[in-house]
Amino acid sequence: MSEVLLEAKAVAKHFGGVKALRDVSLTIRRGEVYGLIGPNGAGKTTFFNCLTGLYVPEGGGFTFAGAPLKADAPHQAAERGIARTFQNIRLFGNMTALENVMVGRHVRTKAGVLGAVFRDAGTRAEEAAIRRRAEELLHYVGVADRAGDLAKNLSYGDQRRLEIARALATEPKLLCLDEPAAGMNGTETEELRVLIEGIRADGVTILLIEHDVKLVMGLCDRVAVLDYGALVIEDVPAVVQHDPRVIEAYIGVAA
Repeated sequence: MSEVLLEAKAVAKHFGGVKALRDVSLTIRRGEVYGLIGPNGAGKTTFFNCLTGLYVPEGGGFTFAGAPLKADAPHQAAERGIARTFQNIRLFGNMTALENVMVGRHVRTKAGVLGAVFRDAGTRAEEAAIRRRAEELLHYVGVADRAGDLAKNLSYGDQRRLEIARALATEPKLLCLDEPAAGMNGTETEELRVLIEGIRADGVTILLIEHDVKLVMGLCDRVAVLDYGALVIEDVPAVVQHDPRVIEAYIGVAA
């Protein structure tokens, strides 16, 4: 895991007078699970949004897979190999689980408008391949038995897994998970941990935002801590969890 996949250099994002990110610099190595933690409002999701093209930073930028990352829109980030899930689940509720994952393949398809209209052999073959891959991913995340159900009718845990399957459908090099364990019980969290380890074992690098500190410390190779938009520390979990600045950020300093 010595090769750097993503490097953030002095990334800054402001909303009026609020400095949501203050010159954040960090590196993520290929093949690792990298945790990004911090108190509410620390800037974690803002960092995700800058990385994945939802926001354009005021300063700094990213290098991804050895080349500058210019992502002014989410589809541009997806094309480069960066996929994400959301803190608040964003599935297409009135589409089936299978259809949700098939949508995720759009960024890797080649059929155009004419192919969709005339349904030539190449377009039909591509659509069949998209369906097969979507079915494989539903099986991979453990919701294959709900393929034909509307996404809005799935349980909360299954919706989280479905969103991960849709992100994986884009064939990412870097998978960004924004609080995937939020709202899960202990059993679901353990199943999520196993899934994330499996995704990493299959060659996908993972950037994880998570409030479950126990999950982060037991799963991540390295952890970065943000507080008030600034990077406090970036190190292995054993060092991070005992750093006085991290303790202060989470629980404050005794009078």
